Amino acid sequence: MNTTMKNFDLTYIPKRSEKPRKAGVTMMMDKGLSLREVENFIEASGHLTDIAKFGFGTAFVTKNLQDKIDLYKSAGIQPYFGGTLFEAFYARGMVNDYLRTIDKYKLELAEISDGSIIINHDEKCELIQSMSKDRTIMSEVGSKDSGIIVSPAKWIKMMSNELEAGSWKVIAEGRESGNVGVFRPNGTAHTLLINRIIAKIDPNDILWEAPKKQQQVWFIKLFGHDVNLGNIAPNEMIPLECLRLGLRGDTFFDFMPADYADRLKQVNTEEDLAEADAEEDED
Repeated sequence: MNTTMKNFDLTYIPKRSEKPRKAGVTMMMDKGLSLREVENFIEASGHLTDIAKFGFGTAFVTKNLQDKIDLYKSAGIQPYFGGTLFEAFYARGMVNDYLRTIDKYKLELAEISDGSIIINHDEKCELIQSMSKDRTIMSEVGSKDSGIIVSPAKWIKMMSNELEAGSWKVIAEGRESGNVGVFRPNGTAHTLLINRIIAKIDPNDILWEAPKKQQQVWFIKLFGHDVNLGNIAPNEMIPLECLRLGLRGDTFFDFMPADYADRLKQVNTEEDLAEADAEEDED
């Protein structure tokens, strides 16, 4: 599917892969858009969106659910129910009902997670293996509770096992708040944890939940423009794509030759610093 859209030519714009993508995937989080809002979203940003998640348990109470699913599919966007809904079925002993539910809505993509409950990891991998036989599975690693500590070794083991069991991507927990899992409570990246993970797991196999702009910038600078990112708000899809392409100040020079930054990047001169110091002394 040709999803390239540009209104004019610019040099040194990184090339984005075409949908359906294996890398550079962007997941939008739908927390209750109306049918009309989905139509408007698709008109504005559908070409930039790979997958749409019905966040947490919103699918249970969303009006016109089948119509919304059909709209996403018509735009080449894969919709799926958030992992918390899977956990709600699992906790009630209703996994088979969950399977019937996603089949009823003809969803080819499903998420298996244990961010709010305890699932034996061998059992989780068995579920991934079983469900991945006739649909695409993403599985989430990490807790939604900031008080639950998961060691880097455990992150790596779970991600590795779940990919081996059949997950298309493993989702690195960050929540829609961006302050748990691979992030610290203040929203900054847990650098040591992430570095330990990517030393063992191919970053292309990971979708990083990164709802905040500074988190998106951090991942783009670390992995490049084709990093997989999720939990993106509907109105942040175009701004994120601009970050990926070096069309915002945060990544402006990242994809240009080094001499462009040498010539053009704003820096403080010694005179500027001296004047600033003098003003502080006066205050």
